[in-house]
Amino acid sequence: MGTSSPYRALALLACTSLAWSNATAQTQGSSASRNANQRLEALQKQLREQGRQIDALREQAQQQEARYRELQERLDTQDARAAPRPDAAAQTADAKPTPDREAPDAGARPVQVGVAPSDEAPQPPQVAQLFDEPGILTPKGKFVFEPSLFYGYSSSNRVALVGYTVIPALLIGLVDVREFKRNTFIGTLTGRWGATNRLEFEAKLPYVSRSDSTISREIFTGSAFDNVFNTKGQGVGDAELAARYQLSDGKDGKPYVIGGLRFKSKTGKDPFDVVTDCVTRCIGNATGTGLPLDLPTGSGFYSLQPGFTWLLPSDPAVFFGGVTYTYNFSRSGISRLVLNGEREFIGDVKPGNVWGINFGMGLSINDRSSFSLGMELYSIGPTEQNGQRVLGSVRTQLSSLLLGYSYRYSPKTTLNVTVGAGLTRDTPDLQLTVRLPMSF
Repeated sequence: MGTSSPYRALALLACTSLAWSNATAQTQGSSASRNANQRLEALQKQLREQGRQIDALREQAQQQEARYRELQERLDTQDARAAPRPDAAAQTADAKPTPDREAPDAGARPVQVGVAPSDEAPQPPQVAQLFDEPGILTPKGKFVFEPSLFYGYSSSNRVALVGYTVIPALLIGLVDVREFKRNTFIGTLTGRWGATNRLEFEAKLPYVSRSDSTISREIFTGSAFDNVFNTKGQGVGDAELAARYQLSDGKDGKPYVIGGLRFKSKTGKDPFDVVTDCVTRCIGNATGTGLPLDLPTGSGFYSLQPGFTWLLPSDPAVFFGGVTYTYNFSRSGISRLVLNGEREFIGDVKPGNVWGINFGMGLSINDRSSFSLGMELYSIGPTEQNGQRVLGSVRTQLSSLLLGYSYRYSPKTTLNVTVGAGLTRDTPDLQLTVRLPMSF
């Protein structure tokens, strides 16, 4: 009995340890099982949430696709080049936002169908102005005030041989040599108003300052010295009224076409009212120079000028041109003023009509400036007196090469500079024009 007690105690201790180990293992196993179940439930909950999100995105995509098809059908029924109709634009603007706009995180983009059509007529691209006929009409209700300054310089030489020759190298008689120089300044105030987007009216009032210098010898006097004859004139020039209408919009590669009508008055000083440097009956008595002592500032005749201007955009250049015809009205019972306040009767005078063409190209340098190159040609018919062509009057051709530059100082103010060089003898040698149109 005494010897078996230690063994029994050891056995009892071993059994207790084994039971305790089994209990601990069971406890740990049940805890791990609970953790696994919790993780599984969390994953299932996350999957269900993601499934709902996927369903929502799929529904949004279906709505977006249906909206896209509806808009595509509308666009297919319209001309690709035509502007959207006002009702379609209003429906697009008033339509309820699609889910992709309410949920930017979905990554979808809104679809833009177009913009509402503008009430304004399409305007031609702006280029540096070279000619008196602007190519861009004034928008409806807008007013453009344009002060401008023109400078022209002309010079010519004339040699008249009065006598006869015995041999080709020998002249018996008189040689009349005249050198002529003219400087002209014209300051003009121009106003343009847009009655509609296609129709504008223009009024122009010039102020003319001229000076002429003639170096010559009086014919039939036998003088051996040169005489310098200087004369000046300044005052209001011939006022003008004009109207222009845009005939086409330049769609489908067609040019913009603008029709115009200009009327010139005779508000300037009449050339028949200035005093001429000769005695009564200048034609019969050739004393004096026969030149006016005071220069006129107007033409002395009314005229009407219809014309067409066109512009053809061809990126990056713009081609432009125009055709005009000036009809000069005749005057009856004209007489010119000579020395001593007497008048010499002339009769009926009809100036020659004028055909004019011009063309050129404009090139934009940047968003503020542009450059233009062009040429103009005027063909002036002979003058008639009392139904007969005036002796020595022939058709005259005037042609100039023009370079223009335009700088947009602000959205409402633009500076235009034009330089012209004469290509024929009768054309001014130099022309310089500065314009500053301002919109209001």
